Amino acid sequence: MESLQLSEDPSTARSARATVRGEERASVCISVLDPALTIRQANQDFFRQFASPITSPADIIAPPPSDSTTTAPDVFGRNFRDLVHPSVRQPLMRQFERLLEGRRDRFATPVVALRPTGDVFNGSLTAAAVRGYGPDPSAVLVVMRSGQGSADDGVVAPKRKLLSEIDARILEGIAAGLSTIPLASRLYLSQHGVEYHVTGLLRKLKAPNRAALVSRAYAMGVLTVGTWPPRVVDDFIK
Repeated sequence: MESLQLSEDPSTARSARATVRGEERASVCISVLDPALTIRQANQDFFRQFASPITSPADIIAPPPSDSTTTAPDVFGRNFRDLVHPSVRQPLMRQFERLLEGRRDRFATPVVALRPTGDVFNGSLTAAAVRGYGPDPSAVLVVMRSGQGSADDGVVAPKRKLLSEIDARILEGIAAGLSTIPLASRLYLSQHGVEYHVTGLLRKLKAPNRAALVSRAYAMGVLTVGTWPPRVVDDFIK
């Protein structure tokens, strides 16, 4: 793979390379995506977080190795959206879309991503358009910093099927502000039936009341961020 042209201006290109070197010293995950958001280049920290263990010791911002005796990290060729937790995928993809359409040059946002083990990577993401000689971005530079502390512990990997279909609909209704009677009418349940499922939801998500239940569901990634009316991520429904 040919090296990406970072800029027509040599000084801008030098500045971009210096930024990458500075970010590397800070031990962050760096990747370069093509306009389809396919991962084309990455650094060692990115490999350590998102590649399967059997990978080659590629260097910073290295393209996939062409040597047939070397095994390329399996993140190469994957779409970046596949690394993102389903709860934040939709709003993040909208931001990438605006970036690639030229409506902005960069953006920064919190991110929840998924490692191959199913564990989560919780931190911040900064994406910047990389322009070559044409008007449209030729690539996207993505820098992700891991969050501090135990913030990762509360986020649930989507492979865990936490909720039944009816539990999911009740959680969505509570998040939308519905009380027991409207929920019962909407879902063709008795008030007692709604309360029974709410009690089960409080227990499953370890929340003391309905308000905490909604906050906990968003914090765990069970409810999709950036959508209305609230929607449970399909991956969590049995």
